[in-house]
This record gives sequence, structure tokens and C-alpha cells, in this order.
Amino acid sequence: MSRGVTEIDERTAFSQRGVNAATVLDRAWDASAFTASDVIAATGLTRSTVIALCDEFVERGWFAELPNARAAGGEYRKGRPARRYELRADAGAVVGVDAGEHCVTAAVADLRGRELARTHTELDPDGAVQRTAAADATVERALALAGVPTASVLCIAVGVPAPTDAEGNSPEGEFEFWSRMNPGFAAHFRERGWLTEVENDANLAALAEGAVGAGAGASSYVTLVSGERFGAGYVVDGHLVRGRRGGAGELRMLKLVEGVGSTHGVGALLRQWALAARSEGTAADTSPLMRTAPERLGAEVVFKAAEAGDPVALGLVERLAERLARICAVLGGLLDVERIVFSGAVAASLAPVLRLAAERLGDLTHPPAPELAASTLGGGVVCVGAVTRAVELVRTNAMALVPAPRAAV
Repeated sequence: MSRGVTEIDERTAFSQRGVNAATVLDRAWDASAFTASDVIAATGLTRSTVIALCDEFVERGWFAELPNARAAGGEYRKGRPARRYELRADAGAVVGVDAGEHCVTAAVADLRGRELARTHTELDPDGAVQRTAAADATVERALALAGVPTASVLCIAVGVPAPTDAEGNSPEGEFEFWSRMNPGFAAHFRERGWLTEVENDANLAALAEGAVGAGAGASSYVTLVSGERFGAGYVVDGHLVRGRRGGAGELRMLKLVEGVGSTHGVGALLRQWALAARSEGTAADTSPLMRTAPERLGAEVVFKAAEAGDPVALGLVERLAERLARICAVLGGLLDVERIVFSGAVAASLAPVLRLAAERLGDLTHPPAPELAASTLGGGVVCVGAVTRAVELVRTNAMALVPAPRAAV
């Protein structure tokens, strides 16, 4: 009996110590410089526990000890000046990757999420070997540009245009597209010993918008990533909604929505409609829709022509606004979100369209209709989200990770 109680007590003590350590480390992540008193006030832990853990984290390499309050020129009371600490942003690095269909982008950041370098690789072939090699090369160039050794990487997050399960794997999909877009990135990067997550690109865009973009401050919002096709990331009551196989945001149900009928995104739609107007001769000979070479005809040309008052381009913008309003009515009504964020490279040009769509949305939904917002994060939104997620994973799993050694002075 005595031995059993002792074993339980030891396990309980070990477990409690782990909880205390995680609490102190979590507090450090939310602060800049801090003292033991700051942690005590925030956590309720005893002074001896906090000081012992801070010393341990300094020794392990997670914390740096700073000059004390007196040496730093700050205010202090009589007696021994308080010791000050900070989380080492260089205790490791994270990598965020946007493995798009035609381009792979990799960003390297420190543990505060500050970007150190970013590189791109254009990708024509989409076979498994080529995509994996392109991702490897892009990551290696980004690490070299950032001056970060491979051994300092703690986590990598990869965004792919495909649903992913809990292990980071994707189903084959139609014409094996999903499995080609995600040719085993999770297993590949785990072989390097890195904490690895492979996630749908729209989900990562949603995390980016919530952290530093147009979704900030909203507890429930949808991020619509629009290029050639629409993809969605849902955050409801503060939680990312993925679904059983990670396919919640695939939006195939848009094929069933009257007035929509497909998952085609803004870029694809405006190009198709502009080419149709050109072939049908509905635009004047002086219209940019007629004067622009067919291979260059797309969203940018249409938006500029509409801004200049071209009647056919204005009609296409109105047609797009109606379509977006219907999409937003379905998503907003289904999930009861407060905001719908349009994300991706085209978002910067969408403000006039969203104003029209918002007016129409009011007719299609019961009030209050969700707010429509254009992202300011540009075409790099997935990479921003991947970095955000990688930092979050390091923070969650820090107790099981080994920080990078301090740079030699």
C-alpha cells in the first residue's frame, strides 16, 4: 500500500510540475521582458516555483536572463533588484510553406513569428517527385537566406490546395489532383526530425486573417480564398472547423446553389466572362476588353476598365457581386458568422465589388447580414498562416522540444 501511494504521489508531483512549467512558459510567450513577480501575479504560482522554473528555462535555452531592473535603469524598490527574463525568439525557427499548384513559397520566422526570409519557386510539373524536390529546394534557400541552420528548425507547417486528415495526408480526389498536390509532405518533413503539420491552404489563410488580418477580433468568420477556384476556411466560436477528413472548406456544394453553379473563383470567372464578351462583340472596339490581348485578359483588366467607366466591365463587376452575395448568403446563413473575409492576391481589388455584394446580401439574408471584408495580406496569406500555425505548434509542444543553442558571442 505504502509503495503504491508513493508511486502515485511521484506521478502527481511530476504531472503538477509539468503543468506549472507549461504555465510559466506560456506566460513568457505572451510577454516581452518580465520578472518572477509578473509571472506570480499572472499565474498564482509560488515565488520559489517560478524562480526555479525560470532558472531551468534559462539553462535549457528557452529563456534569456536580462540585466536586472537596477542595471536596466528601471524603477525598483529598496533591496535586491528583480531578475528579468524574456523568451528567446532565436531559441528556434519555424518554416511556413505555401505549396500551391504552380508556385511554392517558403518563409522562415523566429519564435515570435517575425519573418526572417522568404523565397519562391515557380512550378510547372506537378508530379510527386518534382513537387517534393521543389518544396525542399525552396525551404533550403529560405533557411540559407535567413542564416538559420537546419538543426535550428523546430516546426514546419505546409499549406496545400487539398483537404488533409489528422496525419497530414490527402485523399486522391478527382483525377488524383489532391494526392498530386500533397505527395506525402507530412512524412517527408517528419523524416528531418521537425514537428510537422500539413494543412489545407484556405484553413491556414483563415488562421492568418484571424491573427493579423481582416478576421482579427471576430470569433466566427469565414475566409474565402479566391484565385482560379474558391476555397474556404471556417472559424466558428474561435475554433477552426475542419471536418472528419479535413474537407469542410472544399465548397463543392456551390455547384448546387442557384446563380452560382461552380467553385470557380474571381480570377477564372472574370477571365471567362471577359473572353465571352470579346467573342460576342458586346464591348466597344475602344474597350480594354477588346484592346487587351486574350491571354492577358483577366480580373485586373476588368477592374481597371470598370473603374474607368467601361459599361461592359461594369456589367461584369455587377454580375460578380451578385454571385458573391449568393455565396455569402449560403455560408453566412449556414454558419451564422459575423464576417466573411475575401483573401488572396485578388482581394486588394475587390472593395467596389464587395460594396455591391453587401447591398445585395441584405436582400438575400435575414438581418444582421455578415460583414464583408477584403484582406490586406495579399497573395502571401497562406504563408503567413503557415508561420502562424507553426509558432502555435511550437508553443503548444515546447515542453517536448529542444531549443536551438545560443549563438556564439
